[in-house]
Amino acid sequence: MVSNLHLVMHGVAIKKHCTAADISGLIGLPTDLVERELVSANKDGRVVLADGKYILSPAGQMILLGEYSRFYGDLRADSRFTGAYERFEIINTDLKQLITEWQTVEIAGKRVPNDHANAEYDDKLIGRLGDLHERFEPILTSMTSISPRLGCYADKLGNALERAEDGALEWVSDAKIESYHTVWFEMHEDLLRLLGRLREE
Repeated sequence: MVSNLHLVMHGVAIKKHCTAADISGLIGLPTDLVERELVSANKDGRVVLADGKYILSPAGQMILLGEYSRFYGDLRADSRFTGAYERFEIINTDLKQLITEWQTVEIAGKRVPNDHANAEYDDKLIGRLGDLHERFEPILTSMTSISPRLGCYADKLGNALERAEDGALEWVSDAKIESYHTVWFEMHEDLLRLLGRLREE
């Protein structure tokens, strides 16, 4: 059984520099319990408190990496989950291309930053993002049926897409909020860690 301490450290690994509230919803534990685990992990040298937020210490990173195969061996051997993950990676490639097109536009054969002055261009991309989301939903449902904690991403991605479709363009890829791309990136990191895979650059 996965321990609360492991889940908390995993949450810190995903969020990088975070508070208890930042990772509570991600790992499915109450904020006060997460805070207690973080304080304990800080005393043990597994996490470091910097500017009011927690990060993994080098020792904490090593401990966490050593725990993944022990806690998720069954998940890694489950062909239903790994098959869903492989389908996710296909859509992940499409999302990376879409985000490139969202953040830049081609002018005279060169890609330059998108100033979002062309509403028609942006609307088409948000429409494609909606189509991509529909393709991904059954994949996430499959993974969530095996690892229920991953269900938190469905709500976050759905919320970000809805806001973007309502005209709040920052919800597509702004790194300062839980935009679609920010949540997707964190979800990808989550899956990579669970399965012991490496992120392709």
